[in-house]
Amino acid sequence: MRLQDKVAVVSGAASGIGRAVAKKLAAEGAKVVIGDRNLAGVEETADLIGAAATAVALDVADEASAQAIVDQAVGLHGGLDILCNIAGVLDFGRFEDVDRSRWDRVISVNLTGVYHMCHTAMPHLIGRRGNIVNMASAAGLVGVPYNAAYSASKHGVVGLTRALALEFSKEGVRVNAVCPGGVKTPMLQQTPPENIDWQMVMRSASWLDSGEMADPEDIADTVAFLASSEARRITGAAFAVDGGQTAG
Repeated sequence: MRLQDKVAVVSGAASGIGRAVAKKLAAEGAKVVIGDRNLAGVEETADLIGAAATAVALDVADEASAQAIVDQAVGLHGGLDILCNIAGVLDFGRFEDVDRSRWDRVISVNLTGVYHMCHTAMPHLIGRRGNIVNMASAAGLVGVPYNAAYSASKHGVVGLTRALALEFSKEGVRVNAVCPGGVKTPMLQQTPPENIDWQMVMRSASWLDSGEMADPEDIADTVAFLASSEARRITGAAFAVDGGQTAG
């Protein structure tokens, strides 16, 4: 119960890593306010958790929506200790096929969405010396072919994480990022385009267990650790959980 009586907001909690994070934080004692554009999915997550969870419709790309979930968490529980920015989208494709609308969609959710949530939550986190855990990616540490927009957004998340960690260190707010490799989530179950070199993509994947992808719970364990007092001396980290993908 490392997070007993803590208050957490988790975005992207309708499925995958976000759902696993929400469940893990609640199991560790936190009260969780969870959001997603998929309201039915996030309500299902709340049902799985029970009384410790409150489900909210959330579009992180919309600043007012980000403000609303933070306001609801503070209104319900009196403050905010933990922000977990898990919401994200993936868009495989050859760079010449990625038009401005596809680019903008990925950046608006994966990077601007993290900005919205951090900007809204920071005053409350300062008040309780809380912390932020951002979901970046191995693609935020190294390049991944046919993922230009995604890689750019996740490199941005890592840079934002490090900048905020330094800026708010004197206020006692820790800011870290988790950088997973391949994870068994609905996001990675989409069929990739036929006109990409899939073998090139796989050469940049995990080397652990012959490339076996991680479970969402593997990533949630790391998020819970970084959100807890056990990680009290860790800030500004881009914490790789990638089976060796970025090892060298």
